[in-house]
Amino acid sequence: MRSIAVLGGTFDPVHFGHLRSALELTEQGFDEVRLMPCHVPVHREVPHCCAQQRFEMLQLAVKNEPQLTIDRHEIDRQGQSFTVDTLTALRSELGNEVSLNLIMGMDAFLGLPKWREWQRIIALANIVVIARPGFVLPADGVMQQFFSERRIGSIEAIRQTPYGRVVVQQLALLDISATRIRTLLRRGQSARYLLPEAVWDYIEQHRLYRLIK
Repeated sequence: MRSIAVLGGTFDPVHFGHLRSALELTEQGFDEVRLMPCHVPVHREVPHCCAQQRFEMLQLAVKNEPQLTIDRHEIDRQGQSFTVDTLTALRSELGNEVSLNLIMGMDAFLGLPKWREWQRIIALANIVVIARPGFVLPADGVMQQFFSERRIGSIEAIRQTPYGRVVVQQLALLDISATRIRTLLRRGQSARYLLPEAVWDYIEQHRLYRLIK
């Protein structure tokens, strides 16, 4: 069975933390890993850079990494980026014989009940939860039941399942955040070596994330 992993986010800007996680997912055996920049996020602040700039930075970041691709579904769709709409479109295109896997951090997973039509998500895709320091699975409540009913034991098993399962996976998480990068730039400091050189050059060329004086 073909397996696709989808890693969404604002990528504002994309950095080595995003890219390292995506690359490790390719090493978990997924046939394809897609980075999907959102257009207008629902549960986060509006991105500082427009969708096209964030897409162009992603292009620069992955141009020499053939295992990673960029998916424009959310950028090309107008309005807010609801995950259930994106997965519905992907499932319609891919059919039901493909393992479609939504990648999310533990914090996002625990907040899933706040998402639009969140219970439909698991009927469209599997969920791969990336374990993050400081977040643990709940011992009771809605998400504990949701997880216990759908838990599967390994990435290998979930790659053979089209949808409906949840797995928790450890990745080597780098202590880098887009928030930190933007803060450095607002202060007039350098963010070099936190993101690909080509992305850094793009930010410098376009004077992104600086305070307007």
